[in-house]
Amino acid sequence: MDKVIAVVVTYNRQFLLAQCIDALREQTRKVDKILVINNGSTDHTEAWLRSQPDIEFITQENVGGAGGFYTGIKTGFEQLYTWVWLMDDDGYPKADALEMLLEGDNEELCLRNCSVINKDDKKSFVWKTGNYSNLDEVETPVIKNVAHPFNGTLLHRKIIERVGFPKANLFLWGDETEYFHRIISKNKIPYYTKATSIHYHPACAYSYKNDWDMATNWKMYFYIRNRLFILKSRFSKSVPVALIMYCWFLTAFAGTIVVFQKTNKLKKLGFILWPMKDALTNNFNATPSFILQRISSSSSYGPGNYFFNQVRNLRNFIIPFSTSGIGKLKKAQ
Repeated sequence: MDKVIAVVVTYNRQFLLAQCIDALREQTRKVDKILVINNGSTDHTEAWLRSQPDIEFITQENVGGAGGFYTGIKTGFEQLYTWVWLMDDDGYPKADALEMLLEGDNEELCLRNCSVINKDDKKSFVWKTGNYSNLDEVETPVIKNVAHPFNGTLLHRKIIERVGFPKANLFLWGDETEYFHRIISKNKIPYYTKATSIHYHPACAYSYKNDWDMATNWKMYFYIRNRLFILKSRFSKSVPVALIMYCWFLTAFAGTIVVFQKTNKLKKLGFILWPMKDALTNNFNATPSFILQRISSSSSYGPGNYFFNQVRNLRNFIIPFSTSGIGKLKKAQ
């Protein structure tokens, strides 16, 4: 019989984690193992995990959701589980979610996803799901070409054999999308959302158009940097296309800052250049604390000075790169 391991990644949300674990325990098709990846939680998560005899857990430093799912998928694969069922700690599956995911279709090379439903109203989709806004509108058991990893995503080990593991160094924001495109775009593996398999999740309240606090929103760095790697997976056959699309993204993002942001517009425009440079140089050294420290150390600069300082840093990066490129071209001639 196929064996299923449920992988939950957690960080400082023990109360929500407990709800998720209880839901996994109550599945009508029992999971064969529950594995929790504890990303260095500083609350009482680890003490609680030690008190749960039916849970296997791995505590590691906080390497973000990307590092958490990397460890979870790799562990499930190495322990020879047939299916790896993935979720964050802030959602939980309905009691028959796994049974419904495994029902019917026997195709192994196919990514399957639960319907991600608002945990408050138990009806509306959290993210755009085809042309549907709520479950009442869905008349088919399967919504093809739609999935929202890693929220109740079910992977067969044959997919992992072909695609590999998530990129742990992306930390968060985009890691699941990069992996998703490696599966569906690069490897042409089909995917769908199972309408009858429900995964409850908080409503998505974030919008990049909302005014964000530059002094505290370190996540925005990863949002900007990681987009390049998403595009490289999506357009895996053409790096130039990925780079062009990344430039378009940066331009559009700068436009939203000018139009929608109310505070620190020049600083935010300058800030974009930092993660962009790191994306182009494959620099994955930034951590949340380092990002906050660097933003804080720049707070003494006025908005205009901060912006032009970032431009100078980018210029200092581009000029040697361009000179090197021209020299190589002359040698080639």
